[in-house]
Amino acid sequence: MVRVKICGITNPTDARLAVRYGAHALGFNFSTGPRIITKDRARAIVASLPPFVTPVGLFVNETVRTVWSICDACGIDTVQLHGDERPTYIGDLRPLKIIKAFRIDKRSDLKPLSRYDVDGYLLDARVPGQRGGTGKTFDWTIAADAHRYGPIILAGGLNPDNVAGAIRIARPFAVDVCSGVEAGPGQKDKAKLVSFLSAVQTAGV
Repeated sequence: MVRVKICGITNPTDARLAVRYGAHALGFNFSTGPRIITKDRARAIVASLPPFVTPVGLFVNETVRTVWSICDACGIDTVQLHGDERPTYIGDLRPLKIIKAFRIDKRSDLKPLSRYDVDGYLLDARVPGQRGGTGKTFDWTIAADAHRYGPIILAGGLNPDNVAGAIRIARPFAVDVCSGVEAGPGQKDKAKLVSFLSAVQTAGV
C-alpha cells in the first residue's frame, strides 16, 4: 500500500478532511511561504490527530536547536528537510525520523542520496530558486531508479489526474502532495483531496 502525505496543512478543517479520507501523514511548514504555520497552531492540530496519523515538520536550513524546540513543543517526531543540510546535520536530529528532500532533473541528481543516512528520500522537481510546492513534475522513471537508496517519497506536481500513473512508474513507498489538492495556497480543496486519495488507493500497487 502506498502511503500518502498531505503537505502544507495550515488549519484544523483541512487536517480533519485529509485524515477522514485516508491520509497517513500531514505536513506542517515551519519555513517560509504562504503555507507557513505557527508553532501554536501546529501544536493544536497535532494534538487533535487520531492514532496512526504522523505529523511531519518541514524545515529549510534551520538550526538544530530550533528544529528540536518546535518538534518538542508540537509533539512532532518526524522532520522533512528541504534545505542544504549536510549529512553530519542528520546525526544531531536523532532519534527523530528524518526525510531528506532532493530536487531532481536528471539521473545524476540521485548521486547525493548515497551520502545521507535518513529514513526516507523525498524526490521533487528541480525548479531554480524554489525548494518545493512548485506544481512541476519530473521524469518518474528516475524515481524508480532510486529504490536502492531506501524508501522513496514521490513529490512534485502530483494531482488527482496523474498520481496513479506516477505510482505505477515510480513504485514509491509514499506520495506527497501539496498544491495539487489546493483551492489556493494553504487551503485544501475537498473534491481534489478526495479524488487524489481515491486515485492512490485504487492505483493497484
